[in-house]
Amino acid sequence: MYDNFAYLYDELMNDFDYEQWFEYIKEIFHKYNKNPVDILEMACGTGSLSYYIGKEGYKLTCFDLSEEMLSIAYEKLKRLKNVKILRQDMTRFTINKKFDSVISICDSINYILDREDLLKTFTNVYNHLNDDGIFIFDMNSYYKLKEVIGNNVFVEDRDNIYYTWQNNYDDVKDICEFYLTFFYSEDGENFIRFDEKHLEKAYKNEEIISLLKEAGFPNIEVYDGFSFNSPGKKSERINYVATKI
Repeated sequence: MYDNFAYLYDELMNDFDYEQWFEYIKEIFHKYNKNPVDILEMACGTGSLSYYIGKEGYKLTCFDLSEEMLSIAYEKLKRLKNVKILRQDMTRFTINKKFDSVISICDSINYILDREDLLKTFTNVYNHLNDDGIFIFDMNSYYKLKEVIGNNVFVEDRDNIYYTWQNNYDDVKDICEFYLTFFYSEDGENFIRFDEKHLEKAYKNEEIISLLKEAGFPNIEVYDGFSFNSPGKKSERINYVATKI
């Protein structure tokens, strides 16, 4: 997972406005009257959001499981003295401190395929939060993984990257398999090929809310995309905000 792809990730995700994503997170802080100092970011990837959090002056600890992703994040974040980078697993991370906020973006939570592992993650987040702390994360919706990505094939052709994205949705396990084939060239002429396989689990809102409550979160709100509107039947990205008493 995220091996060679890690080195193309930022180029392929250049349509994601991480600065705007950070602004939305700050809007959530404001809406919930939170003024966090210490923030934990799970599954930070190449550190694109981490950069804006750290640049703003928050004390940030961020982690990811992929060494390849972390090597890119390190280069991006090494000048920010208020940022600490770790290699940890979302389902069993252990950090000897508590945080005012825990954040995870870009459907990283969908990569947790087992319900019990997801409960462990949520419980771990709860235990790493200070009292009155806030947990913010987003997910690809059940609708998006099943109906939009589903069993479809996507192709993209850029100057130096050509890739196919073939998907298979398992209706029994509610798991979507992504099969990615890349052809990449640094000089525009000589291409190398590599393949990756990714799995995401489709969860329904009620499942996520139930697991958050089981983990100890008493207050949970669910929003559509980057808004404060309730999600609809065809919402593709769902934002969750859970607070700890």
